[in-house]
Amino acid sequence: MSSSAPTAGPEELRRHLGVFDAVVIGLGSMIGAGIFAALAPAAAAAGSGLLLGLALAAVVAYCNATSSARLAARYPQSGGTYVYGRERLGDFWGYLAGWGFVVGKTASCAAMALTVGSYLWPAQAHAVAVAAVVALTAVNYVGVQKAAWLTRVIVAVVLSVLAAVVTACLSGSGADTGRWAVGADAGFHGVLQAAGFLFFAFAGYARIATLGEEVRDPRRTIPRAIPLALGITLVVYAVVALAVLAVLGPERLAHTTAPLTEAVRAAGVPGLAPVVRVGAAVAALGSLLALILGVSRTVLAMARDRHLPHRLAAVHPRFAVPHRAELTVGAVVAVLASVADLRGAIGFSSFGVLAYYAVANASAWTLTPAEGRPPRVVPALGLAGCVVLAFALPWASVLWGAAVLALGAAAYGVRASLTHRA
Repeated sequence: MSSSAPTAGPEELRRHLGVFDAVVIGLGSMIGAGIFAALAPAAAAAGSGLLLGLALAAVVAYCNATSSARLAARYPQSGGTYVYGRERLGDFWGYLAGWGFVVGKTASCAAMALTVGSYLWPAQAHAVAVAAVVALTAVNYVGVQKAAWLTRVIVAVVLSVLAAVVTACLSGSGADTGRWAVGADAGFHGVLQAAGFLFFAFAGYARIATLGEEVRDPRRTIPRAIPLALGITLVVYAVVALAVLAVLGPERLAHTTAPLTEAVRAAGVPGLAPVVRVGAAVAALGSLLALILGVSRTVLAMARDRHLPHRLAAVHPRFAVPHRAELTVGAVVAVLASVADLRGAIGFSSFGVLAYYAVANASAWTLTPAEGRPPRVVPALGLAGCVVLAFALPWASVLWGAAVLALGAAAYGVRASLTHRA
């Protein structure tokens, strides 16, 4: 028997990614989405309770990350919670998780594409968004190694810009740490709603789990990469949120569409504003790159099980990527990016992704100690947190999210009925 690595089959992916690349892909998803898209709506919901909302979102995200890491080590396959739910709870729950992930993260893709357009060319934001989707779909098409390399560059640029913003805000003439007194005027529901919005930003660690078939030694790599990516992101979020609140205060932050740009201007460093705009666009591109990567892998897993058209399960013989799934996801996101509303997309996405992680925590609860089950309090707290945060979101997001999940469940029921009759 040859000792060389096996060649990937027509529906198999190659294992290229180590811990560093997996962490960078997670950072590219989380940092790009949260800092430039979720702070303002979270401040509008919670006021000076923004930091409490951030802490609550981090607790729920930690529980989800721990459950996901244990499950990913047990089931190192593309598809994430779609696979975990199917294996631990039954076919329907896996399908529902996959459906929630695909529709929720498709909305996230549109939101990130629109963020790129809003910062680079506000007058043509939708056109730039569509162009960004097309370009990054092409990058993903030619191989995950190239996507990971580009994400590494993007994360380095974004972290440099965020460091400059924090320095400007905390040392500038407009800084006033008294403006961010925690929780003084925020109701409990507002804090919960802010946590729901900010969870949108933390959810990028799912990209690591959905790349299970492309990670080297997944039983060791994934459990290491997920908490590392989450911990780094939490530190970055907390420092940036403190800095922005110090110069803007919660009310002004809630009413700005470009909070970091507004913050450096208020801090007396307006020359940094163009750099921040470019950094925001680069961050959103990094998030969009990783989002398209993750959604296409879940589509691949669902297509393998024929919950989606089986033709989407094809893997390119040269580039070893699910090329039909990636092209389909890119086309749908491009259409949404041409018509979508940014804040509405964030709320809708959060609802779908919280449903996805609710299934992940329920799945982790069923693990045995021999299978690496986390302490029972972790999946229990994660499940409860996902449900509470989902229904604390604005009612429009809740109603649309529930309707789309119900539509997916109905489609599953129809397919199951037709299969049974056949």
